[in-house]
Formats: sequence, structure tokens, C-alpha cells
Amino acid sequence: MISSILVDIGNTNTKWKFEEDYFILPTEKFEFDLLPRCSKIWVSNVSLNFFESKKFNIRFVESQERYKSLVNAYSDPKLLGCDRWLGMIASYELSEEKSFVLVDIGTAITIDIVNKSGAHLGGLIFPGLDKIRQTFHKFSVASSGDINALGLTTEEAWGNGTIALVVNTINQKIREIKNETPDISVFLTGGGYSDLQNFLDFDHIYHKNLVLDGLQFYVDYVG
Repeated sequence: MISSILVDIGNTNTKWKFEEDYFILPTEKFEFDLLPRCSKIWVSNVSLNFFESKKFNIRFVESQERYKSLVNAYSDPKLLGCDRWLGMIASYELSEEKSFVLVDIGTAITIDIVNKSGAHLGGLIFPGLDKIRQTFHKFSVASSGDINALGLTTEEAWGNGTIALVVNTINQKIREIKNETPDISVFLTGGGYSDLQNFLDFDHIYHKNLVLDGLQFYVDYVG
């Protein structure tokens, strides 16, 4: 029997990992009963959907006050989204004791900053590209968008304008952070990365499954 399975339940997609393999489904189609038998399931859940199963031993992970020398900035640590916390754990382990910024580009976009001592300095949350585009239902999008082009139709203008809004916000924030801390590492993750990657103007390290990898580090640490 498999000893454990790691699950990252997001607003849009759910990913899981066991025996070094990664899997993904839309969250609306995910059920624990789809998973193979195992001793324990460790779960990060930020979805509003309610998940339960009597078939498995399930452990829902909450953000903690600290992980090793990584310290949560929130006065009530559990109020920090566990996906942000686990992403920071993975970045912390990969950053080789350097300060880092974590940008998670998903249904919402989050930016979190951690200094060299491991102190989480706080973060930002704002809507992702798809959420912004849903604010005007009468506007459709002809393509993914190009921040360097003017639209010649309403669809093109909306597509280009919305992606420019998101990309310019991220680029400007990272520029501000790097002006203060030039050697800071920048980690990116999230399903929306592919829409934005060609327009990001800063050096970064992309990890597709950073939350799951952070969950793995957490599980290995707590035992």
C-alpha cells in the first residue's frame, strides 16, 4: 500500500502527488475516492468546496507560526492561506538561505516576501487574469492578449488591457522589491504562469508544483 499521498486543492484545479508522480484534475471533478488506497493523505485546501471521505485517513494542513527558521508574519498564523505557506516553505528550502519573493499566479495572484533571516514580511493578494476578465461578462477575449499591442476590436482591447494590468502590476512590484534588495530570489508558480511568462521582465525561477513540493517538505519535517 502507498504510505501517503499529497493533495493540493485549489479554486480551479486540484493536484496530487504520490511515488514521485504528479496528477491534476479540475477541482469540480476531484474526489478523494479517485485516489488509490494509502495510509494517509496530506491536504492543502483553499477551495470553498467541502471535501470528505470515510475511506481515507486525511490530514488537512494549516499554516503554522514557523517552519524551521521561516516565521509567519500573521498574528493568527492559521489565517494565512495554507497554499501561500506551503509555497513559502518550498521556496525557503530552495533559496539557499537567501531572501526571496514568491509569486503564485492562480485564480488569485499572491506575492509574499521573506527576508534572509526567514521572517515573512507580509504579502499582497489581487485577482488573477481570468477573474478580472469575468468582471465584464459582455466582453469576450479574442486571444490571450499582448501588452505591447493596441486592440483593433473590443475583444482585442479587453484581452490586451487586462493582461497588461496584471503583468504591469507584477513587474512593477518586483522592480520595487529588487530596488531595495537586489540579490533577492524570485520564485513563480501557479497555473496562470503560461499566460504571463513572455511579458515578465525580471529573472525568476519557475516551479510548476511548488505548493505540493512545500507540502512534501512539511510532511518530511513533521514526520
